[in-house]
Amino acid sequence: MPVKDPQAITDAGTATGAKKAKLAPNKALVAGFLAGAYIGFGGLLAITVSSGLDPERWGTLPTLFTGAVFTVGLMLVVIAGSELLTGNMALVPLALLRGKIKVTHLIGNFTWVLLGNLVGALFVAYFLGVQSGVLTADLPLERLTGIAQSKGIEETEWQIFLRALGCNWLVCLAVWMALAADDVAGKILAIFFPIMAFVAMGFDHVIANMFFLPAAMFAGVPDLTWWDTIHNWIFAFLGNLVGAAVFVAGSYYYLYGRDEDEDEAEPGDTPSNGRFFDRDISATDRSSRADRGPASTQA
Repeated sequence: MPVKDPQAITDAGTATGAKKAKLAPNKALVAGFLAGAYIGFGGLLAITVSSGLDPERWGTLPTLFTGAVFTVGLMLVVIAGSELLTGNMALVPLALLRGKIKVTHLIGNFTWVLLGNLVGALFVAYFLGVQSGVLTADLPLERLTGIAQSKGIEETEWQIFLRALGCNWLVCLAVWMALAADDVAGKILAIFFPIMAFVAMGFDHVIANMFFLPAAMFAGVPDLTWWDTIHNWIFAFLGNLVGAAVFVAGSYYYLYGRDEDEDEAEPGDTPSNGRFFDRDISATDRSSRADRGPASTQA
């Protein structure tokens, strides 16, 4: 299977980020709705598969099973095509760093995609999760309650931020590696392991939490409030943004996205555009002509 090298991935990521940033608001909203729904499908499947597994017998394996099946969410996002905010947090800033888009493009894309992701996740949580009865059966509800109380009540702000940072570092690496593959099988393989890892470790994904926490609220999980939910979203958003923009977009921009002249320049070198060098030559030339006197200018 053909695979792009890191330089080619950076170029592909830049082009993809620029294209995403310039997407019309109506299309960004619809594509965002689809991505939020796809992540909701992943969450719904994860709860269904991991429900009823006694930790005393299974240990931490339920989290591994949860992560393994949750990967279907990002597979749908990347391969079927949609707009997921957490992936855009790496690709769109990369395009900005490389001068392909403006800050207004980034803000507009983030706004419309976030709104679409929220509506899509809420749709799946309410209609396909709770109203369908899938999440209100005894075992799934118990599993959902444990996830929601952990994320919405027990985690501190610092913990949410750090878990979100680690989460989106891995999520964006999954997207990054999927760009390296030109075939569906390669993209699936690239997506599976990083996504499985972040879920198994209990990290926080802001869009996934837009499914898990509202689903728990709709299902009547006790002691969980809407403020608990929004509070988690705020710090998960911030951590996800740092994980993507700094550790993926920033790192690969530094390694592969800058001009070669910038990388090869030594301290004290003149700028690559040569303006200062040209100015120095011109000044030297004028001085030389002045020394030769008026007659030398007529040669």
